[in-house]
Amino acid sequence: MWLERFHFNKDTLLELITIALPMVVSQGAFAVMIFTDRYFMSQIDPVHMAAALGGGVAAFFSFCFFSGLLSYSNALAAQYMGSGDVGKCPKVVTQGIFLTFLSSPFLVIITYFVSGIFSSIGHDPVQVELERAYYIILMMGVVVTLIKTCISSYFAGIGRTYVVMICDVCGLVLNVPLSYVMVFGALGFPELGIVGAAISTIISSLFALLLFIAFYLDKKHRQKFHVMESFKYDSGIFRRFVRLGLPSGAELFLNVAAFNLFLLMFQGYGVVEGASAAIVFNWDMLSFVPMIGLNIGVISLIGRFVGANDMERTNEVIAAGFVIGIFYSAILATVYISFRFPLVEVFAPPDGDFSQIRELSVFMMIGLSSYAMADAIILVSGGVLRGAGDTRWLMYASVTLHWAMLVAQYYIILVWEYGPRVSWLTFCALIFAIAIVYIWRLQSGAWRDPERLKFVMVE
Repeated sequence: MWLERFHFNKDTLLELITIALPMVVSQGAFAVMIFTDRYFMSQIDPVHMAAALGGGVAAFFSFCFFSGLLSYSNALAAQYMGSGDVGKCPKVVTQGIFLTFLSSPFLVIITYFVSGIFSSIGHDPVQVELERAYYIILMMGVVVTLIKTCISSYFAGIGRTYVVMICDVCGLVLNVPLSYVMVFGALGFPELGIVGAAISTIISSLFALLLFIAFYLDKKHRQKFHVMESFKYDSGIFRRFVRLGLPSGAELFLNVAAFNLFLLMFQGYGVVEGASAAIVFNWDMLSFVPMIGLNIGVISLIGRFVGANDMERTNEVIAAGFVIGIFYSAILATVYISFRFPLVEVFAPPDGDFSQIRELSVFMMIGLSSYAMADAIILVSGGVLRGAGDTRWLMYASVTLHWAMLVAQYYIILVWEYGPRVSWLTFCALIFAIAIVYIWRLQSGAWRDPERLKFVMVE
């Protein structure tokens, strides 16, 4: 039955590419920015690189619930766009800003408690101090990050993804040289190391947000979407935002918590394992993060067609999404398996013994290449379900699988004391399990039930 709905349409494919490609570039810019910072850290020593990974993951963990909630402005704006009620699209941004400031006290409390966690998980004392400094500075700019998430998701929802691309690429263009001079000390800047990397990230994010605001207040955009009438509380849209966005935020938070705890346990093996994880997840990020651009494009189109009650077009979006995702990920898988040795060598420090890190990283790169296409299936399927408002099911399914993996990792690493290779294979198995479960939900058709879709649109 599902294959009968799998309709390939060239025009829909081109439309998805038009929306998704700028988001791929945008997400790729973000990936390059993080990749560059960690590369700069690797040129200092493996401890700095591991600290950048640990501190960065902890920061994302601290605000990811709110980021997941606010990013649902993509689907909301797309649904209102599809229904023809464009005046409600910018009201989504206003409600998102309200939510951001309501979240601020909780973020302060989270920062206070999480900043002390590094010393209690067995990391090297030098790494602990680096991680804490990196984490605290990143959290100082979290309000900027969240407002930027909301407004960029809005532009994706209304199909103006080129705006997101321009702003994020400009942020990258500022970040890379600024990070270099602040990390290593150049052009009169002091040598700040990992602290300089964190400060440059905040400055670049603020610059990108100001560009977003300029586009948002542009005269043509103001007139078409009645922006000046949107700066007020709207209880109906606010309730929809919370009702549909909360499961997305909870899902992201609990999944990142599981991943973060797994990563911390994995780093507990030692510096070699921590540095190896940093190397492999850097390459994973360069493939996975651009694929999020496709996920965002799928959410936008699905949300628009759900708002227009045009479920036939959703079938075309699904087909187009899988064609793009599987083709892209197959190329990446081939690159990762064929060039795993030189890809790992990119992170070799100028001095010191790199042999143990090289050996483990190369093994982990094989796992990365094996689950690349599973990632594509997850992101396309998840984008369809999220755009259709099936956020509660996504939360239950994804969180259950991630935490089952975490329990397994606890026994593998801490109880049975198996080596890092067994732990990594278990992580890879999780990715395949999620892909299978998401495909099952997609083909079941429960997410497209007319009564359920009516409830999605209710304010």
